[in-house]
Amino acid sequence: MRRVPLVEIAHARSGDKGDGCNIGLIARRPEHYPILVAQVTEARVREHFKGWVQGPVRRYEMPNIQALNFVLEKALGGGATASLRADNQGKTMGGALLRMLVEIPE
Repeated sequence: MRRVPLVEIAHARSGDKGDGCNIGLIARRPEHYPILVAQVTEARVREHFKGWVQGPVRRYEMPNIQALNFVLEKALGGGATASLRADNQGKTMGGALLRMLVEIPE
């Protein structure tokens, strides 16, 4: 096994609604989807965004398109009009998630 950043096996899209953020994580190849399911858990995503996300993290599995959808509540410092964060609209949260390390077979 070797550790790689998620970006090597997945791509992501993200956005916002108020103070919540939505991150779609899509496997680059079908064989990568089980790795995402096993290793990119709600707990790991919450830990990855520790200090940023104050609310719960929920994961929704979409095996028909080899994707996961994460909803992060209280994730944007109050939202676009209430936050001084550089990204107060969640557009870069997907890119931030792609830095998470996962283990893949050699």
